[in-house]
Amino acid sequence: MTIRVLLADDQALLRSMLRRLVDNTPGMDVAGEAADGAEAIELVRERGADVVLMDIRMPGTDGIEATRAITADPALADVKVLILTTFEIDEYVAEAVRAGARGFIGKGADPEDLLAAIETVAAGEPMLSATATAALMARFQTHALPHWAKETERLAELTPREREVLVLVASGLTNDGISQRLQLSRHTVKTHVNRAMTKVGVSERAQLVTIAYESGLVKPGDML
Repeated sequence: MTIRVLLADDQALLRSMLRRLVDNTPGMDVAGEAADGAEAIELVRERGADVVLMDIRMPGTDGIEATRAITADPALADVKVLILTTFEIDEYVAEAVRAGARGFIGKGADPEDLLAAIETVAAGEPMLSATATAALMARFQTHALPHWAKETERLAELTPREREVLVLVASGLTNDGISQRLQLSRHTVKTHVNRAMTKVGVSERAQLVTIAYESGLVKPGDML
């Protein structure tokens, strides 16, 4: 299947470069270009997309607000947002996760890494660059993040197996890695993750990870 990518960035030159990169990659094509968040929301509703490659700092409606609008729209449930930005700092990463972004990667990434990130996010897996992950961990270590208080309380509704899977997800393991660790099928692991998200009341895997850290279920630096 062809991955349709919507480009949202206020820099026309960068959009042009990204268009050439995506259009010249087998299995991908550009669904449209937006110069700000409001235009990105409009275009994805009109044309659809599998992945929105979203800048954060844009005039008018910024990338965080646009991400929040896209992920909150039931009609766009299959659209994934991958944040592409110069600013891989803890505040932006945390806000992007809360807004429902599926991934976060810096504009300095190699083209191969960017294309791999698009494929990962399109496949339904979360993707945080090493820099973004470090920034998010720093945020957990130095700030209290009370935004998920109600969701955190719902962790008590998880079964022991769901909690075990959640800990491994938060530690950075993929579904395949969890499958190997627990000797479960990949389908079973995915089912546990989806049930955990439903019980906690979030729609994105990255949000579930955030709650795991905020609740203290997993602590920065934990090695599993």
